[in-house]
Amino acid sequence: MIKGVIAAGAVSSASYLFRGTIQHVFASAPGSVERLITLNVNGQQRPVDVMKQETLAMTLRYKLGLTGTKIGCDRSECGACTVLIDDVPHYSCSILTHSTRGKKIQTIEGLAAADGTLHPVQQGVVEEQGFQCAFCMSGYIMATVGFLKVNPNPTRAELAHGISGNLCRCQDYEKILTAFMR
Repeated sequence: MIKGVIAAGAVSSASYLFRGTIQHVFASAPGSVERLITLNVNGQQRPVDVMKQETLAMTLRYKLGLTGTKIGCDRSECGACTVLIDDVPHYSCSILTHSTRGKKIQTIEGLAAADGTLHPVQQGVVEEQGFQCAFCMSGYIMATVGFLKVNPNPTRAELAHGISGNLCRCQDYEKILTAFMR
C-alpha cells in the first residue's frame, strides 16, 4: 500500500512539473502504435481495437468473431490459421495485426459467394469428404485457394508441394489432395 501511495504521488508530481508536455511525449514515443484501426476483412471495413503485440489470428477469432481461422500450434508450424493477405497465404498466428492495415484479408468465412454458393475448393471437399476431424480444413482450403491463384491447373505433385506448409493431425493427406484436385 505504501508503495502505491508513493507511486501515485510521483505520477502526480510529474504531471505537475511537465504539465501538458507529458502526454505529447508518450504519444510520439518510439514503438507506440494506434490501437483503434480499420481492417479490410472479407471485403468489409472492420474497426477493431488491438494491442501492438496482438496477432492477426487472435484479432480475427476473439475480436471479430471469425472462428474459422483456427489456432493450432500458435508458432507457424501447422497452417491451421492460414488466411489470404492480398491473395497470398499467410499464417495469421505469426503476423501482427497492425502490419495488415491497408491490405485485403480473406478468411474461410469470406470464401463462399454472397448467395451461399461454395468456392470450388470448398465444393470439392464436400463432394470427396476430404477430411476426418476437419480442424485443419480451413487453413488447408485457404492455402489451396492461394496456391491456385498462382498455378490454376497444377499436377497432384505440384499441389502437394504448394500446400506442404499445412499439417493434418489425422494424416489424411491422400483424401485431402483428392478433394482439392477435384
